[in-house]
Amino acid sequence: MDVKDRQRFYLNLYFFLSGVCFSTWTSRIPTIKAFFDYNDAELGTVLLFMPISSLIGLPISGWLVSRFDSRKPMTVGFLSLAIALACIGWAPSTFFLICGVSMYAFSMRIMNIAVNTQSITLQKKFERKINGIFHGLWSTGGIVGIGISTLFVGLDVPMGIHLSFISAIAITAALYSYPHLLQNDKAITGNKLSMSKPDPYIVYLGLLVFFAAICEGGMFDWSGVYFKEVVHEDLFTLGYLIFMICMAISRFASDRIIEQFGMPRTYLISATLIMTGIAVAVIFPYFWPAMIGFCLVGLGTAAIVPMAYLLAGSSKKYSPGVTISIVSTYSIVGMLIGPPMIGYVAQALNLRMAFVIFGFGGLMLIPISQLFFRYQKLKA
Repeated sequence: MDVKDRQRFYLNLYFFLSGVCFSTWTSRIPTIKAFFDYNDAELGTVLLFMPISSLIGLPISGWLVSRFDSRKPMTVGFLSLAIALACIGWAPSTFFLICGVSMYAFSMRIMNIAVNTQSITLQKKFERKINGIFHGLWSTGGIVGIGISTLFVGLDVPMGIHLSFISAIAITAALYSYPHLLQNDKAITGNKLSMSKPDPYIVYLGLLVFFAAICEGGMFDWSGVYFKEVVHEDLFTLGYLIFMICMAISRFASDRIIEQFGMPRTYLISATLIMTGIAVAVIFPYFWPAMIGFCLVGLGTAAIVPMAYLLAGSSKKYSPGVTISIVSTYSIVGMLIGPPMIGYVAQALNLRMAFVIFGFGGLMLIPISQLFFRYQKLKA
C-alpha cells in the first residue's frame, strides 16, 4: 500500500469511528429522556448546550488547523470526544449530563474541522473524487453504531456500559492510526480572517449547510423520539437506522451522482427528497410510511454537506481549514436553532407538527443553491 492510500485508509477509519460515536450518543437520547423524565422542552434545553459548546470550539479549531498539521487537533479532539461519550453514559444528574454533552460537542467541533481539512487536502492527491466516500463512511459508522445500540437496547445493556465500550474501541483505534495520517498539511497562506465585506461565495455555502444542519441535526436528535412517541414503536432506533442506511448509500453514490447530474441539479434533487420524505412521515405517522419517509430524508440530506465542504475547499480567499471553519459556523447556528426548536414546538403543539420545520429547511435549499451557482458562474 503506497503512502497516499495508507493515509486515506486511516482517515477513512476516523470518519467511520466518529460516525459510530455520534450515532451511539444520539440513538440513546430516548433512553436519557426516559431516565431523567424530561418533557420535550426540557430535552430541547439539554440539546441546546451542544451547539453552544460547538460554537465556543469553533474559533479554537480554526486556530489549531492553521497553526498545526491537521492530524494533531484531529486526534486530540477525537480522544476527548470518546472520553466525553463515556461520561454521558454514566451521568448521574442533569448537571453532569450537560457537562458531558458540552465536552462532547466541543471536542467534536475541533475534530470535525480538522478531519474535513485533511480530507480536502488528501483529495488533491487523487484524480477522481473521493470526498463523498469519506462522508459515506461516516454514515456507515453511524449505521454500525445504531446497530450496536439496537442490539444493546434489546439486551437491556446499561447505557453506561454501552457508551464506555464504544469509547474504549474509539480511543484504541485513534491512538494506533495517528502515525499513519497525512502530515505537513498546514496551509501557508489564507489563514487570517478578513473583517471586510462578507464573501457571497462563503455566505451562500454557509446558508446551505445551515438549513442542512436543521434537517440533519434534527433527524439525528429526534428521529428516535418520533418513532417512540408518535409511531409508538418499542424498538425506537429503527427509524434512525433506516435514515442512516439511506444516507450512507446516497453518500457512497454521491460522487457519481454529482458527475452525472452536476451539483446544481443534485441540490434540487436533495431538496425534493427531503420535503417528500417529511410530508410522508408527518401525514402518515405509521410504521411503514414513517420508514419510507425517513429513508427519503436520508437520501436527500446525504450530499448537501459534502458538496458544500468540497466547494469551500475551492475558495480563492481563504485556506481550506479557515473556509470550512467559517462555513461550519452556519452549521452550528443551524444546530443551535433546529433541534431545540423542535423540542419547544413539540411541547407547544406536537412532535408531528414540529417535524414540518425539516421540510421547510429542505425547501430553502432550492433558492439558495440557485443563487450560489449563479454567483459562481458570474465570477468564473
